Amino acid sequence: MNCVRRHFSAIKGGRLAAACHPARVLTLAISDVPGDRPHEIASGPTVEDPSTCDEAIAIVRRYGIQLPKAMREMLESGRGESVKPGDPRLDRAEFRLVAAPQLALEAAARTAREAGYAAHILGDSIEGEARHVGTVLAGIARQVADRAQPFQAPCVLLSGGETTVTVRGSGRGGRNVECLLSMLLALEGHARVHALAGDTDGVDGSEDIAGAVIEPGTLARAAMLGLKPREALAGNDAHGFFGALGRSVVTGPTLTNVNDFRAVLIEGG
Repeated sequence: MNCVRRHFSAIKGGRLAAACHPARVLTLAISDVPGDRPHEIASGPTVEDPSTCDEAIAIVRRYGIQLPKAMREMLESGRGESVKPGDPRLDRAEFRLVAAPQLALEAAARTAREAGYAAHILGDSIEGEARHVGTVLAGIARQVADRAQPFQAPCVLLSGGETTVTVRGSGRGGRNVECLLSMLLALEGHARVHALAGDTDGVDGSEDIAGAVIEPGTLARAAMLGLKPREALAGNDAHGFFGALGRSVVTGPTLTNVNDFRAVLIEGG
């Protein structure tokens, strides 16, 4: 998506900085992109773009996107080419990353250590289907709790990135809560594992809910209330499930976004 729009926008793909030349340009960036690549953050309005029109054409063809004739001709003719590395118009453009997923995870790790827990960052750019990530995190948590591998409990496992959801049902969705619901099912009420998952902008999916939390007794409480977690997962209704349990996390808008945040607390044996 970023590659394609860099070749159509009047400001992205380095064009904003080029238009400002010869003025000095200072960019203070907040990354919501796994990997924190400058040309991907907001599609890189003030930095060089290594991608090409040919790459954008390949993406359009791969996904069968039907472009208007004028847009297609812009790519095919090369007129949509963005500002490339080495362009002298970027000589006075400076880029600084001031907030990013990794920085958020490091701050969370410091907070955990101050509370007396060892903290381990699993990665700041974990991607993939949300429910699959939840299953994997549950497996890692079980290995820590039951085998003391690869870490000793008590500890906190931290991760970020940007997962995706394949919509199968008509529920209230949310990729972070879907990940958490999948993790809840895979943990099967493990007595020593707690977890939180949420979006750092305070809005997970289309809901004004940041995420949710789970505890060892969450599955049992859901059963007492007659809730069906597997049906909720199948229908992409994790917000509905956690809302009924009273385990939603509502922060309000945080006015920034550094992608997903997940913390898994494993108690000592």
